[in-house]
Amino acid sequence: MNSSDKKIFATIFFSIFTSVTGVGIVVPLLPVYAHDLGASGLYISMIFGAFSLSRTFLLPYFGKTSDRKGRKPFIVTGLLGYTLVSIAFMFSADVNSLIAIRFLQGIASAMIMPVAQAYIGDITPEGKEGFYMGIFNLSLFLSLSIGPMAGGVINDKFSLNSAFASMGILAAVGCMLSFFFLPAVSSESIVRRDRASVSITKLLRDRVIAGLFILRFCYITCIGIIWCFLPVYADSEFGFSSSLIGILVMLGVCISGILQVPMGLLADRLNKKYMIISGSLVIVCAIYSFSWAEGFWDIIIADILFGVGGGLSTPPVMALCVIKGNETESMGSVMGLLTMGHSLGMLLGSFFAGIIMDYFGLRSAFPLGAMIMMAGILFFIFLTREKGLISCAHIRK
Repeated sequence: MNSSDKKIFATIFFSIFTSVTGVGIVVPLLPVYAHDLGASGLYISMIFGAFSLSRTFLLPYFGKTSDRKGRKPFIVTGLLGYTLVSIAFMFSADVNSLIAIRFLQGIASAMIMPVAQAYIGDITPEGKEGFYMGIFNLSLFLSLSIGPMAGGVINDKFSLNSAFASMGILAAVGCMLSFFFLPAVSSESIVRRDRASVSITKLLRDRVIAGLFILRFCYITCIGIIWCFLPVYADSEFGFSSSLIGILVMLGVCISGILQVPMGLLADRLNKKYMIISGSLVIVCAIYSFSWAEGFWDIIIADILFGVGGGLSTPPVMALCVIKGNETESMGSVMGLLTMGHSLGMLLGSFFAGIIMDYFGLRSAFPLGAMIMMAGILFFIFLTREKGLISCAHIRK
């Protein structure tokens, strides 16, 4: 990676780190806030689901359009949208307004994540996909771990509006970094500029891409269940404070973040398929363990296991996505598709878990996640069962 690419990498890393830290600040607060406003489990899931719904429909569009029109405009506009959304949160007073604001936040997010990941994929040297995507994922995981802890402390010491204001300030910092330090669109190294985009259906005919999409969907479904209902679970059944809930949400994400770089290095050297399956099996055990929890340490152990599973499986997944993005000359489209799996998982995970919570109790939501993740593993194994399908995927065309 040359000096110019290193500057781009650093700019995107810190832009995403600051903006996602801001988003993470409000993650552990929204479910409890909505619950205090009288929202049922279904309405809490709708607040989280609205974000994923708007993302899901727009992710493929922004991803493939950035393959032709450039990455920078989408990243800057999306970060500006995050800033404006934080102001809107400060004026929300009921559940319906929270749902509407989260819908708009999802649109902004659809402009940022797949495009930023595609930009990193564009400048990643061949054979080091796991390492560089691991470093980039570090910005995501660390920001999502710092954010919830900070949000709990800010809410306890100051107010909820202070947390929303912090989110807006950090998003504005990310927006300014991207605007001033990312190079002009004309200098971006995009292969498919001014050429027809590859359709989603064509990409999904690739069995590796389809397997990654399904597995990502199932993994994020589990995250959706934990983020949406672990705060309520810890508050209603164990009486944990906002700060402690923030630490719980932070812990698993932080552990995954710490493992991103070493596991990324391993993903460049070991069989990516076996790493993905191993990490996914740990995730199954972890999310099921939440349903057994009887106290603080039981939840901590389950949370740590969940972080280890995500840390082991995410770098090889992202490395394969970069390889496939280069192979198909559609980096933005591949990243958009993967992020669409992310959004669908968050949407359906929170939705079905909300129904399970209302009819069967909070604890029943976690076995549901374990079953979904196990199904994802089986689909991934089936779709990539041909010998050499993944081991040969590192050869760029």
